[in-house]
Amino acid sequence: MKNSLIAGVTTTRTFEVVPENCIGFMGDEGRVYATPYMIRDIEQTCRDFLLEHIDDNEDSVGTHVNVFHTGATVEGDKVEITITITEVKGRAITMEVAVKDSLEDVGKGTHSRFVVDKQTTFERLSAKREQVFGG
Repeated sequence: MKNSLIAGVTTTRTFEVVPENCIGFMGDEGRVYATPYMIRDIEQTCRDFLLEHIDDNEDSVGTHVNVFHTGATVEGDKVEITITITEVKGRAITMEVAVKDSLEDVGKGTHSRFVVDKQTTFERLSAKREQVFGG
């Protein structure tokens, strides 16, 4: 991990709310940004941001998501996801998240990720696959 990974560091990323990321069960008039896609976009924003602050042999995995989806964003609008690192405790990173569309705040919460060494993770997963599926 690089020295730049400290509390207070922040970034913002914008996503367009496309049809594939909307609920469809209320028909065309009810198409809004779906909560699972908001969470996916939050996780992607956090991971991409952390990649700028960790070493090439590292990546991060999500460990906790706590998100309140507080407003509806209509299809075709855009959302801005702002994350701020609030805690770096060893390899455990906690971030505060704010989501807003062109008119209002629509989400907030926290997301935690853990920085892993990729080779060590691959070895652990290989051993687990061997246990699950045999040789």
